[in-house]
Amino acid sequence: MDDNQTVPARVYVERTLALIKPDAIDKADEIEDIILCSGFTVLQKRKIHLTPEQCSDFYAEQYGKLFFPRLTVFMSSAPVTAYVLARDQAIAYWKSLIGPSNPIKAKETHPNCLRAKYGTSDLRNALHGSDSFLAAEKEIKFMFPNSAVIEPIPTRYAAKDYLNRFVNSTLLNGLTELCKRKPADPFTWLADWLIENNPNKPKVIHAT
Repeated sequence: MDDNQTVPARVYVERTLALIKPDAIDKADEIEDIILCSGFTVLQKRKIHLTPEQCSDFYAEQYGKLFFPRLTVFMSSAPVTAYVLARDQAIAYWKSLIGPSNPIKAKETHPNCLRAKYGTSDLRNALHGSDSFLAAEKEIKFMFPNSAVIEPIPTRYAAKDYLNRFVNSTLLNGLTELCKRKPADPFTWLADWLIENNPNKPKVIHAT
């Protein structure tokens, strides 16, 4: 492809939580390879052994259903691997990739999905995916409570577009001013100048 040709920048606009459940934890490396080959970026990852209480909190919306006690026992029976995944339409793509919640039915209707391959029952269905944007944000915060929000690193055209729009012009102005003033400590001076002249610096409104 001609480098001068205009190509829409790839922007990751959505995050979702993915869980590899206890019944598929021994296949975590294999599943992660599939995740990466499917166009997802892994923003965060952790392996955690949830307590029954934590499982009850995570699945609070299922409280009162007949399978709820079995679900909490199963999910706390061994470690799970939690991922924050990003890509365009991440929630829908991940839900499509893992398939229906019942692996037995999935083998008939979606034979190539992950639950059809790794799951064995409604309870032991190998994987979890957030159902909506609000659910994803809530579940990500639950599994990664001490982590700051991490944005995906732009790649190729997205990175080039970002640099052209937000970095290059400011940096050029700073370097020009640096050459004019010739400070004794150019690195510190430039760092201070960039902080002071950051065009994306948040505006703080002080209460009166």
